[in-house]
Amino acid sequence: MEKKLIKRNVILGILFFLPVMFVLILSLSKENYNTLDIVKEGVVELPVNEDNIGLEDHITVLAFFGNKPLDKVIAGSNLKELVYDKFKGFKKFQIVVLVTEDAKEEAEKLYREIATYEDLRFWHFVTANEYEILSTFKGLKSSEELDKNLSSDHVYIIDTDLNQRGRLDDRSDNEKAKKKEIYGLNSYDCIEVAVIKNKMSAEDLRVLFTEYRQKRKGNFDSTSRRANDLNNTDE
Repeated sequence: MEKKLIKRNVILGILFFLPVMFVLILSLSKENYNTLDIVKEGVVELPVNEDNIGLEDHITVLAFFGNKPLDKVIAGSNLKELVYDKFKGFKKFQIVVLVTEDAKEEAEKLYREIATYEDLRFWHFVTANEYEILSTFKGLKSSEELDKNLSSDHVYIIDTDLNQRGRLDDRSDNEKAKKKEIYGLNSYDCIEVAVIKNKMSAEDLRVLFTEYRQKRKGNFDSTSRRANDLNNTDE
């Protein structure tokens, strides 16, 4: 009889504490989430432009469509549907696309094509000369290069303090278990829907906006890791 009573009390105790532990774990995970890594500090500000569009004080997705913007219609459409449409309501969010000065008319055609009668006021085409575009791109940490048209399918996340954000360690759990060499994620390929949808939109940008929301509330007590935190991520 005594053993049955003990067994019952143990079961009741487990049933009582399991929900409590679950809630506690959830609360801890919310307060101690990992911030999105800083992969490069001191990104070059945009060249002076007629609309006074800048990177500082904004959370920016930066793209390079060069002198053939219409060649990037797939990348642009993916960026609009999978990123812009999801975050356009967030304060200080913007997408900036650099194009050459002689591609302004083509950029406007692309704008109309991807807009489909929607409000794209947080999407900006900024015109610049070849030197300015190359200078902006070289100020980023990237394993990619601009093509002959000064364009790329890859986009970059820049925070309000002109820091480039990404992942210092982009290995999967399986790769970590196998102790594969560390590799990062400094840019996001707009042609790869899984990368844009799952890594950039569903995870990285969401984490970055959570960080800024916590800062506004005064609850942010963590700092993002810098690139020098991992020995093999040096430029």
